[in-house]
Amino acid sequence: MEITGKLIQLLPEVSGESARGPWVKGGFVIETEGDYPRKVAFVAFGEERVAMAKSIPMGSLVQVTFNAESREFNERWYTDLRASRIQPFVPGQMPAAATGYAWQGAAPAAAQPTAPAQPAAAPAEPANFAAAPQMASSPDDDLPF
Repeated sequence: MEITGKLIQLLPEVSGESARGPWVKGGFVIETEGDYPRKVAFVAFGEERVAMAKSIPMGSLVQVTFNAESREFNERWYTDLRASRIQPFVPGQMPAAATGYAWQGAAPAAAQPTAPAQPAAAPAEPANFAAAPQMASSPDDDLPF
C-alpha cells in the first residue's frame, strides 16, 4: 500500500537486543492532503529505514510504501503501519518500485523534475491495415487463425 503526505513529526528511536542481535525501531507521522487531512503514524524497523526517515526534511511531501499488521494481546488488538520505503513525492514521477530509487538524502540527477515533454504529433492519416501483407497458411500450421 502507498500513501502520500507531508512529514510533520519524527518519533523517538527505540533500540534493544534480541536473540537475533541488536535492533532499532523509529517512527514518523505524515499528514495527508485534501478536504479532510488525516495524520498517519508509521513504524520503521531497521537502521536503514530509520535513517531514511531521519534524512527527509521536515515539512516535505513524501510517498510511503507500507504494510498493515495487527496482533492480539490480552484480548485487545493493536495495529502497526510498517513503512518499507520512504521517498520524496514528485508529481508525475513513477513510483520507486519501478525506478529503483529510494530516498537517501538527495535525489539523483535522473529523479530531478524536468520540463514537461512536448506532446507527440498526431499521424497525418490512420494506418491502412487492409493493405498489410497476409501470411500464407501451411498444412503443418496448427494455429486456429
